[in-house]
Parts: sequence; structure tokens; C-alpha cells
Amino acid sequence: MKVNFAVTAACVLGLLYFGREVLQPVVTALVLSLALAPLIRTMGGLGLSRVNSTFGALALVIVVFACTFAMLGANVLALTSDLPQYTAEIRAKSRSLEELAQHPLARLAPQLLEEPPSATTLETGPRPVPVEIREHASTSDSIAKAIGVVSGPLGEAFLVLVLMIFILLDRENLRDRVLRLVGQREVSRTIKGLEDAAEGVSRFFFTQLLLNLTFGVVVSIALWLIDIPHAALWGALCAALRFVPYIGALIAGAAIALFAAAVEPGWSLAVYAIVVFIVLEVFVANVIEPRVYGHSVGMSPLAVIVSALFWGAIWGPLGLLLSTPLTLCIVVGGRYIKSLEPISIMFAESPNTNEAQRFYHRVLSGDANAIIEDARAFLRKSTLARYCDKVLLPGLGMAAASLQSGQESRLRATVAMVADSLEAGQAPSRARRRKISMLDENVGAHLRHQREERLGRWQGSLDVPARSVIICTSMPGVREEFVSELLVLVFRDAKLDARSFVLDQADPAADPGADNLVSTVFVTYPIESAPAAWIAAVTELRAALPDVQLVTIRPRDDVGNEHATVASHVDLVLQSFEEALAFVTPSKNA
Repeated sequence: MKVNFAVTAACVLGLLYFGREVLQPVVTALVLSLALAPLIRTMGGLGLSRVNSTFGALALVIVVFACTFAMLGANVLALTSDLPQYTAEIRAKSRSLEELAQHPLARLAPQLLEEPPSATTLETGPRPVPVEIREHASTSDSIAKAIGVVSGPLGEAFLVLVLMIFILLDRENLRDRVLRLVGQREVSRTIKGLEDAAEGVSRFFFTQLLLNLTFGVVVSIALWLIDIPHAALWGALCAALRFVPYIGALIAGAAIALFAAAVEPGWSLAVYAIVVFIVLEVFVANVIEPRVYGHSVGMSPLAVIVSALFWGAIWGPLGLLLSTPLTLCIVVGGRYIKSLEPISIMFAESPNTNEAQRFYHRVLSGDANAIIEDARAFLRKSTLARYCDKVLLPGLGMAAASLQSGQESRLRATVAMVADSLEAGQAPSRARRRKISMLDENVGAHLRHQREERLGRWQGSLDVPARSVIICTSMPGVREEFVSELLVLVFRDAKLDARSFVLDQADPAADPGADNLVSTVFVTYPIESAPAAWIAAVTELRAALPDVQLVTIRPRDDVGNEHATVASHVDLVLQSFEEALAFVTPSKNA
């Protein structure tokens, strides 16, 4: 299997490299057709036919590019007239930098060690200069070279344009041919893969085009404000080079800094230009891009760099421009094609794992900080109840099933740090981390004791309205106590007065006014405790609080207890923390 994979990979790489003269225009036309698809669909929505919308989109793009190049050409001509002045200033600055870089002693040493001229050298005098006779190139040769230089890029661009027109006009027929090629069994997967790839590339190009154009305009205005000539030209250069991943921004910044240094004798303008460019680039790359399209690309940042290196080595500068959309198509294809699945796993923005699996991986490695960061990102969009249902409890279930010997203490400390952070709303301090790392009791008991130290024996004031307190209780045990304390966190996060105690360790009726203050009691489902002991404790609880509703939350995994037996001893059985939160919230508003 490994030999076959190596042979296949070698054949594919050889085909890409040696067949680049044929593949480059075809692939470029395909990618550009996907980039134009949104514009064509928009024109089609205006009532135009497919042919008219296709040629209309092409005409609009060509007109925009022609106007842009005309404007930039005028700026280039203006820059050419001032080029001798800028060249002289650059040479002067280069000489001054060279003198500053050299140490005076380093310049003095060669002079001291230099041998004096000999007598024979003085007598012989200057040596004769050889004369080289060159033939002038004919006018026809110069014209032929000029035509070759112009016809090469223009001919390739025309070929790409023709291929793109045929692809756009015949795209439905091409899709049918691809579906016929893959066979009837894979039609649905292939259609889904083609749609996802087309949507991903279209979205990438469209958002990148808008963002780069906006960046170029902002750079032009900023450079104009600090009095740098030809600001529009440098803004356009930034917008164009930002299509090249990572490297393009560096080249654009270096070009602007070099030109700013050539404008005036001092260095202040160059420093201002560098600062302006760096501030704008950092802000766009780290703030704007993640919000606009950073995560919509579907590729990790490392994948973008690796793809740029690979396609740049295979196809040169054109490969750099096409690296992200080409790799994006392969990543999308890996979701539906088994042979491309390893590439999709390695290069996708996130591996094919959900939040619970990532929690499970981080819990086993003891990376509490990463778990807390993920939890905060989740809680910015959802509730703590949903986080417990979808991430924390399923992840802990996977971790407990595959726990190795010696990992219990690390698991306990990590979960305690995460739970403390969820309750406090901030990352644990160093002192708290040291205390939790030495935890000997179960995590639920730790959280309950923390609350009692902070709020007192009754975990809050007893001077509260009637039927406003929610009690969460469980049998003694690591898992059941932890679930009970998580439920307290969920209710307290929703601004409800929730408190907890352990059955067989406290008497709820001994609390002053407990029968009047408590509205609902949540009893943790018997996960690890004996059913008989759980039933006896719940029966005693029912006798102590006869007018209070008893509710339990049945875990999603198989706990080995009969549901009917448990349900007969409580008033209601819920399925999730979200249902529990929805159940008690109306009573608060009432």
C-alpha cells in the first residue's frame, strides 16, 4: 500500500511539473471561472440569459481592469520622469549606510597592510586596455525580440480568456461529464464536493478582492497624507501583491520603504511610511481578516504557507497566486474522496473533530488553558448549559473511558481549574492553580467547599423571596457530585439562586425555612451509586420537602439503571442541562 501511494504521488508530482505548460492555462481558467461565478449569478438574477450574463460579467471585468491599468500607467510615466532624482538619492543613502556599517579600524587595516607599488610597476606604466568589437543588432532582430516579449504574456492571457469563456458557457455540460466519469454510485457525493469547492473558491476570491482593494485604497490615502508621491501607484501595488500569501505583503512594504527613502534626504519619511504600512497590515491581518474571511477559507494558516511553498516550487509565480484556491479545492475534495482525506485532515482549518473531542484531547494532555480559551469562545455565542451538554460532559465521558493509570490526578486538577474558571468568569490565578494541583478530594466537593468559603454555610443569604432557591443534590460520589455542581454553575450563570448539598451528608429540612424558600430540587441521576441507596435517599428527601418538585436529568450515555424505577421516584425526568434551565426559568419570571 505504501509503495503504491509513493508511486502515485511521484506520478502526480511529475505530471504537475512537466505538464505545467498545458495545465497552467487550464487550471487558471477554471479558478477564474469560479471567481466570476458570483458576478454571473448576480447578472443572471437581473433577468439576463446565461450567455448574456457571462459576456456581460467578462466585459465589466475587462473594462474595470483597463481603466485601472490606464490610471496606473499614467502614474508609472510620472514616476519614470522623476526616477533619476530618486536613483541618486538611493545611491547617496546606500553610501552613507555602508560607511556607518564599517568600523573605522576595519577600513584602516587594509590601508596599513597594503604593499607600496614596486619599481617595475612604476616603470612599466599603465597596461593597455583590450578593445572588443561588437556587431550592432539589426532592426529586424530587435523587432522580433520585442514581439516575443509582448506576445508571450499576452498570448497566454488570451489563451486563458478563451478557455475561461468556453468553461463558463459549457459549465453544465462539463459537470455532467464529470458525474458520468465518476459513476452513478458517487453522484451525490461528487455533486456536493463540486458545489462546496466552487462555493469555497468563489467566496475566497470575492472576499479577498474586496479586502485587498480596500487595503490598497487605505494605504494610498495614508501615504498621500504623509506626502509620499504617487501614492495611488503604491496603494495599487499593495492591493495586487497581497494576493500572494504572506510574501506579497513583505515585498510591498519593502518597496514602499525603499521609495520613501529615495524621496527626501532624511530618513523621517521612510520611517513614517514603514510605521503606517506595518500598523495597517497588522491590523488587517489580525483583526479584519479573521472577521471577514479568515475562517471562511477553510484552511489553517500553516496550510496556506505550505501550499504557497509547494505550488510556487512547482509552477513559479503563477503557482503562488493560485496556491490557496488550488489547495482549498483539494481540501474540500478530501471530505468526499477517500484518497484525498489525509490532505484534508492536515490542511483543513480544523480537523474533523467536534468540540467534545477537542476537549477530550486537551483534558488528557492537561492543557487547561486551551480548554478555558475554547470555553470562552463557545460561551460568547451560546450558554453554559449548552456547553455542558455538548462539550464538557461528552468530553469527560470519553476521557473517563480511555483513562490510563496515573492520569487521574491530572484529570481531576485540570477539570477543577476549568470549572473554577467557568464559575469565576476569569482564568485562575497562580495561587489557585497551585491549590487545585494538590487536590485530593473529588472536583464536585472542591467546588462546593469553594462556594461555602465564599458565601457561607448556606451558600448565600436566607433573606430571599419564597420559592426562589434551587437545590442541586446528589449521592456521595465523584461523578454525581460533579454533575450536581455543574448544574449549580449553570443556574448561577443564568442569575438564579442555586445551592447544593450531598444526600446522606446533610438534612435539607434542618435549614431555616427550607420548605418555603426552595422551589425545585434537582437530584442527580444515579450514575455510580446503588439504586437502592439512591431510592432510599430520595424517599427521605421527599418526606422532608413534600411540597417541592423533584427533578432529575438522565445522562445520554447508558448508566445501567432502569429508567422506569428512577422516574417513579421523581416528578420529572429531563434530558439535558438546557431543558433544566428552560424548566426553572419561567418560575423565576413568574
